[in-house]
Amino acid sequence: MDIDLATAVRPGDGIMVGQATAEPQSLTEALVAQRARFSGAKLLLGVNYAGIVKPEHADHLRLTAYCGAGANRALADAGVLDIQPHPYSRFAALIRERKLASDVVFVQLSPPNAKGELSLGLAAEYLVPGLANCRAIVAEINDQVPWTHSERLLRREDLALAVETSRAPAMLVTKAPSGAEQAIARLAAAFIPDGATLEFGLGTLPDAVCTELSGHKRLAVHSGAAADGIVGLMQAGAVQQVDCGVLMGSRRLFDFAHRNPAIRLRSTEYTHDARTLLGIERFVAINSAVEVDLTGQVNAEVATGSYLGAVGGALDFVRAANHSPGGVSLLLVRAARIVAQLQGPVATPRSEAGVIITECGAADLRGLGLAERRRRMIAIAAPESRAALERAT
Repeated sequence: MDIDLATAVRPGDGIMVGQATAEPQSLTEALVAQRARFSGAKLLLGVNYAGIVKPEHADHLRLTAYCGAGANRALADAGVLDIQPHPYSRFAALIRERKLASDVVFVQLSPPNAKGELSLGLAAEYLVPGLANCRAIVAEINDQVPWTHSERLLRREDLALAVETSRAPAMLVTKAPSGAEQAIARLAAAFIPDGATLEFGLGTLPDAVCTELSGHKRLAVHSGAAADGIVGLMQAGAVQQVDCGVLMGSRRLFDFAHRNPAIRLRSTEYTHDARTLLGIERFVAINSAVEVDLTGQVNAEVATGSYLGAVGGALDFVRAANHSPGGVSLLLVRAARIVAQLQGPVATPRSEAGVIITECGAADLRGLGLAERRRRMIAIAAPESRAALERAT
């Protein structure tokens, strides 16, 4: 496809690209092909499933991202990705204050509805403040993208450049949970009351919890991301409303979200706002991690020397769950990921520790001192690691 980006992009621009399933792949392909024309441009990436941007493209583009997820890990390992270590709740303000540049925003849009309104389709989140601040909007209007009830709608006259495509969005297809992961999900479900509002982190473990909640009643979802697991919950009548920033899943989720008023895509300024979150009762934050230590400190960023996670929004939601009447923060990890000392930075401090769940059991750390925390954490660690963890204390 012949796309001349020079009509909208200038050398040195800050370019924001829709992330994950919302990446406008044809536009990203055009950018890396034409990158020598825009030397010095700074490309802000989010979760990277398509893998179009590669280390060699850093010869002309300055690459930055808030995470190492997906193909970003290869960029980080190559030393060409500058990590933005900010909590998700700060992203919108940083964009509006122009501390994170968004001169040009690349978006993937659905075809218009009968009113001529183009939906953001699969993600609103930090694109909303980016669209408010940018000089130019470059859009890929993709007829395989669902029309969703997104917080910001666009019209053709808003677009500096638009191309029409028909290609499958980048997808996140999670593998079936293992037996251990199913055991973790069952334990987690016991902490979730009817009438709860749920936040789901990314990965197999949070999504596996959905399979255990079909018998629950009056649930809602308020989350940075929503995955395929919400479809079954909504079809079962367990969940009535979903407010999220991005849909990270497969065609099953995309088709279910199409013109569905019960699924609303919202700005990060809404989903991660402390004032909004503190007004939610029975708020349950469900997250996973790279590792957790015996006091409840969480590393969600680095594993074996590679940057593969993010500061992200987990701490925003954990704090909200800890303050919510009837709420709880659930951290789901495999037992082997309980360690004596973290190998990466602390993303969630031990002061915010809630309930840690492995396939070996649940450790409720709320109200406990360090000695009792260590005892409970060792009890849910991998059996073959417990003696070494005991010696480390």
